Amino acid sequence: MRHLPISLDLRDKVIAITGAGAVALSKTRLLSKTEAALCVYGSEPAAEFVRLASEGRLRLVPRPLTAHDLMGKALVYAASGDAAEDARIVSLARASGVLCNAVDNLDASDFLTPAIVDRDPVTVAIGTEGCAPVLARQIKAEVEARLSPNLGILARVAERFRPQAAALPGGSARRRLWSRFFADVGPRALDNGGEPAAWRALETLAAAAQSEESKAGHVHLVGAGPGDPELLTLKARRLLHEADVVIYDRLVSAQVLELARREARLISVGKTPGGPSWKQDDINALIVAEARTGAQVVRLKSGDPGVYGRLDEEMDALDAAGIAFSIVPGITAATAAAASTKVSLTRRGRNTALRILTGHDVNGFVEHDWRALALPGATAAIYMGVAAAKFLQGRLLMHGASPATPLCVVENASAPNQTITAATLGDLSEQMTAAGVSGPAILFLGLAPRRALAAVATLSPSPTTALAAGGIR
Repeated sequence: MRHLPISLDLRDKVIAITGAGAVALSKTRLLSKTEAALCVYGSEPAAEFVRLASEGRLRLVPRPLTAHDLMGKALVYAASGDAAEDARIVSLARASGVLCNAVDNLDASDFLTPAIVDRDPVTVAIGTEGCAPVLARQIKAEVEARLSPNLGILARVAERFRPQAAALPGGSARRRLWSRFFADVGPRALDNGGEPAAWRALETLAAAAQSEESKAGHVHLVGAGPGDPELLTLKARRLLHEADVVIYDRLVSAQVLELARREARLISVGKTPGGPSWKQDDINALIVAEARTGAQVVRLKSGDPGVYGRLDEEMDALDAAGIAFSIVPGITAATAAAASTKVSLTRRGRNTALRILTGHDVNGFVEHDWRALALPGATAAIYMGVAAAKFLQGRLLMHGASPATPLCVVENASAPNQTITAATLGDLSEQMTAAGVSGPAILFLGLAPRRALAAVATLSPSPTTALAAGGIR
């Protein structure tokens, strides 16, 4: 982000606009919505500027701007439409220490003016770093359509009510009041009875909040999905927005964490394979301690919390502490990885069951029913199998699995850096090494990516025979 979007207080400030022509007029129309005094400079002012000046809506100076004119100005817009003249204004402004916007000249500007959705005092600024003004206008139109024209009225009512709201317990009690008011109660009251009705609705909500007992802490054990924020459930998004504390795993993506409200405390309890890691007992104690303060806690786990997420241990700790909790499922890595490879996890005539396995646990590599897994048609999604790949390969071959058994390795499922590697049981280790797979990854036993099957179908009547000749990446 090159340009930081900020809100600048323009009360009792003066803005200079140069040019007094069509380019300057479009900026003047926008800036006239602020509380700043406008001073327009130009030798041949357009008739619209003359009219606005006669109505006292701006000051018109019918000559070019000079360095002396910049004294006391908060901002200056170089909007003459003439490149040389605008460059002169930029030079004067920088010498005077006044921030300058050169219209349609990103590199010469100290700041940009975004597209604005105005529901005073609510404003939405939309910027594209000057890259795509048309896109900014399209987004503006979409936001305009979604925001009620009465939104600003509700905000003004809320502003006047803040002294009464300050009497409520801080934190979640106030957030619940404002959430109810803006999401439902306020708009309905405003539509039915105007500002007085909206005010009465706030008084009713505040009275109810005063009579409520302080809400006990609660823990939501939430699945963050495989990484793509668009795969997060609506419920998970809402809870992230409401949480006081978010305790998250190493594999939770930064894009998902961005959905937490800005005031929430984010606490990483990552476990790095072979590196620094939180002990599960310490994570349990942290969750309990945060909930005991009365906080609304989101324990955010990658994928689904019930699939290799040590969910039972955290639930047991919460039960022992007498703390209420809920579970919000998420899309587990296996389903996301299968979708990425365009493969169905079950298929009539191919596999009647799907096993979900782990390659290793806290005690090391894990033993399974290798004889059953080695049977033709056996299908499994293997978590934490990268380090255990050679072990898995050896065990399966030892118990009679065909070296031609197809496998698929999906690394960083759903993320922008996702990779898909097709292999066979006979060359699994070699293909993973060649592809540089380091995890996190899902290994699919008995499945090949759809594109790999399509590629070998034209080469051989037996896809497994063709796959045995080498992985398709």
